[in-house]
Amino acid sequence: MRARFFDPDGSRYGLPTYPYGWARVWDADLATRAQLRELGLRPGGQEPVAQLMWRSRRAAHSGGVRIAWLYRISRALPVREMTAARRAAVEAALRARRTCRACRTEHDYCLPTSLQGCCPPCFGGRPGCGDRGGLGRGDHRRVRRGRTTR
Repeated sequence: MRARFFDPDGSRYGLPTYPYGWARVWDADLATRAQLRELGLRPGGQEPVAQLMWRSRRAAHSGGVRIAWLYRISRALPVREMTAARRAAVEAALRARRTCRACRTEHDYCLPTSLQGCCPPCFGGRPGCGDRGGLGRGDHRRVRRGRTTR
């Protein structure tokens, strides 16, 4: 256990602080957002009551230290059910990510963002994608709402 990240009374960091993996040992009612989600719960507007701290090479921008907020499980609320309107909106957004801007073909996979919303045949300039043929490199910038503008 790293003593640097052990501050159960919060005098050093403002919140009770535990090293990575030790929070449940000291207080079994604490969980991160991801742990709450696994339990079918959400924080429900409560403020974090403690934090986890650990060293990480990924966090070079913050001095090599990462933080995860901890919430009380006893105060957490159930995750909201997805409404029909919200489900329809998510399906429409995913359908838009699968649809080529140039030929309007819906694919079985999400199109890469590096292709600017076009499928590989349209972006690469190869004919044979849909009924419009291929676009040349750079022509994807002229594609708006399924129509090519020249």
